[in-house]
Amino acid sequence: MRRNEIITLLQGGSDASLFEMARAQRVASFGEEIYLRGIVEFSSHCRCRCNYCGLRAPNDQIHRYRLTPSEILSAVDELAALGLATVVLQGGEDPFYDMASVGDIVSQVKRDHDIAVTLSLGERGSDAFAHWRACGADRYLLKMETMNEALYGQFRPGCDFHRRLAGVRTLQTLGYETGSGIITGLPGMTLETLADDILAITALKLDMISAGPFVPHHQTPFGTQAGGDPRIALRTMAILRLLNPTANIPATSALEIVEKEGRRQGIDAGANVLMFSVTPESVRKNYAIYPGKNQETQSAAHTITNARALIRGMGLIPSTSRGGVKVDRG
Repeated sequence: MRRNEIITLLQGGSDASLFEMARAQRVASFGEEIYLRGIVEFSSHCRCRCNYCGLRAPNDQIHRYRLTPSEILSAVDELAALGLATVVLQGGEDPFYDMASVGDIVSQVKRDHDIAVTLSLGERGSDAFAHWRACGADRYLLKMETMNEALYGQFRPGCDFHRRLAGVRTLQTLGYETGSGIITGLPGMTLETLADDILAITALKLDMISAGPFVPHHQTPFGTQAGGDPRIALRTMAILRLLNPTANIPATSALEIVEKEGRRQGIDAGANVLMFSVTPESVRKNYAIYPGKNQETQSAAHTITNARALIRGMGLIPSTSRGGVKVDRG
């Protein structure tokens, strides 16, 4: 697919056929199954100063928390009891959890449960990545947010674009199922920028790719900016599905916040993964990366039951599989 073709699709006017092709490709790759993941967000502390994220270090208006290893493992126990086959251990870039402590948690999860472990802990050294892989971590998500170096510097001040990109490649070399992603509609982005992002992230040959709309957080420098158009996020997901047939692509929580029935629409646009927080209810709402995140009052069990009903109602199958993929990078 050429750049000008992607721009035309992002402009709209052919959504019905675009989404139909994306759904057909998802079925060709995954059948009727939709994978469910549980996320344990174990720290709201972060050393970064990203201009779009509520967890940014300078934000002194939010409640910070850290879960203990036993609290993390208890949340994983709940996730496994709910029949989910993948846990995503996620947090801000928090050095409090060092290489050894995270490795111990991963090792214990793998001893206790036959589930896949995905880590999403930001930039760490190659030694840490290698150690966690040796402890049993299966996947790692390191989002770029944009593949445009100039915009990256505006979105993530103090962070190095090339170092982060090198981290993605290191993860691939270590044998992780590797994921990254972009945020659509960030300030300064154009459809041309987004088309370039789509092509650049496709060139990485990732196993997982996320694309969700920008949701402005009032406690950040981007708080007064317009949010991302959910239709453009859906078109991006569909295009990514066509360009990355076997990659796991989630219908993001951000999409659900900005668009009624956003997760349903995400599946209709080619997504094959739904992810839900199983962070303890006592702190879940404090993982406030954007407004509306984790604000539901239902239990994780109730949320997962509803998700399975949604999937079945669409004529699809809520899978109990780990849902791993390994994209051919040859």
